[in-house]
Amino acid sequence: MFFIEQLGIFFLVVGLLIGGFFGYVIRKLIAIKRRDAVETKVEQLLNEAKTKEKEILLDANDKALKVIEKGKQEVEKEKEEVKAMRHRVEQRESMFDQKLLDLENNKQELLEKAKRVDEIKAEVKEIKVKQLEKLEAVARLSRDEAVKKLLEQVEREANEDVKARMKKLIEHGNEQIESKAKDLMALAIMRCASTHTSDLTTTNVEIPSDEMKGRIIGKEGRNIKTLENLTGVEILIDETPNMIMISGFSPIRRQVAKGALDKLIVDGRIHPGRIEEAVEEAKRELAGEIRKAGEDALLEFGITGIDPKLTQILGRLKFRTSYGQNNLVHAKEVAHIAGLLAAELGADVALCKKGGLFHDIGKAVDHDIQGGHPEIGYDIMKKFGMPEELAYMCIGHHEDNPITLEGVIVKSADAISGSRPGARKDSYENYLQRLEELEKVATSFDGVDKAYAIQAGREIRVFVRPEAVDDVQATKMAQQIARQIESELKYPGEIKVVLIRENRVIEYAR
Repeated sequence: MFFIEQLGIFFLVVGLLIGGFFGYVIRKLIAIKRRDAVETKVEQLLNEAKTKEKEILLDANDKALKVIEKGKQEVEKEKEEVKAMRHRVEQRESMFDQKLLDLENNKQELLEKAKRVDEIKAEVKEIKVKQLEKLEAVARLSRDEAVKKLLEQVEREANEDVKARMKKLIEHGNEQIESKAKDLMALAIMRCASTHTSDLTTTNVEIPSDEMKGRIIGKEGRNIKTLENLTGVEILIDETPNMIMISGFSPIRRQVAKGALDKLIVDGRIHPGRIEEAVEEAKRELAGEIRKAGEDALLEFGITGIDPKLTQILGRLKFRTSYGQNNLVHAKEVAHIAGLLAAELGADVALCKKGGLFHDIGKAVDHDIQGGHPEIGYDIMKKFGMPEELAYMCIGHHEDNPITLEGVIVKSADAISGSRPGARKDSYENYLQRLEELEKVATSFDGVDKAYAIQAGREIRVFVRPEAVDDVQATKMAQQIARQIESELKYPGEIKVVLIRENRVIEYAR
């Protein structure tokens, strides 16, 4: 700072000198022209400039002295601060040295104490060994032998008591559980009295006279072909008097065809144009009947707040059968039985009734959507915003171990409804024949070790020999088995093919 001020003063002096020089030159030039008139004035200006120069120099010296003094004061102040800081550091170093010395002394004392503790432990251990030797000499047994004999004796005494107690508890528990289960099942079956009707794959339509058969067939069979194409069924006309048979796997299609035929017979006008109108009218009437069937089922159980589209799907079960059992009747019966069982077991009665009513909802559309009806039903319930525990009923009633109490109840109610005498048309012989045919198709392939038909013939599990079939061949074989089942066996619903290839290595450590 001082140097900068001195430098400024120097440049100022230099500037003044330069200015004086130029003033002198100017004076000389003016003096040449106006020497007599201006000389006095120039001398005066020169004197004034010199006076100002002296004043500026004096002022600059004063400022420089002040700056130097201020700098000296600041240096002295910093020296004092450094001195005080050094004094504090010296004090702290002295304190740290003292603490380190104390820690060292404490460490030495602890080491001595630890050494003494180790010596005491060694003495105690030696005393224990001597005492143990004395006890072993008295008992004539080593420590390990004594412990072993004691454990063996305790185990022998307790083992028989534990086994007897466990056996008694298990037998008593099984008896109580079996008795309670039988009572609940019997009570539910007795309180739910439902009628059973079996639907076949054909529907009969009465006609007023055999002359009507020819009109239904039409010229070159165009009427009957139009009706079959529009409804997707087969019209069978034989020599049976006053009767026409409608054949088709879908009950809904058969019902549409029957409704259209009834209208055509009453109207008397039978031609392709009128057939199309009758089919459309029959479809509208059937849609109304389906909706009413769903609404009646919901009303029967006091269920509200169901989406109209879901109600329509539920009503379709009226025209769907499984093993000859009407699915809507079956669903309502399962709902009744599940509600009764839930009331006895303290479960959620409303949830069990809803789950029983909707557990087979997937069967209403499984002819139109690919997949098994449990997965289809679950997707439908989730699509319409139903809670997870209710949607799970669609899958849970086909699982071996349902994860909820309500799921177990609905599964049990479904089994009761399906296995009651007269409920389903399939006989025991037909059921065995179906399973044997499924297993025979699977075992006909090379590399198959064994095959089991399960889930009432809805699933076939195939075990292959791993040395004969690799992973790629296993995938192809599963597809081939599925295609062969489709081509050779004609059963309603979907059959799941599960092919298992397993390498199992067993060794014994002796």
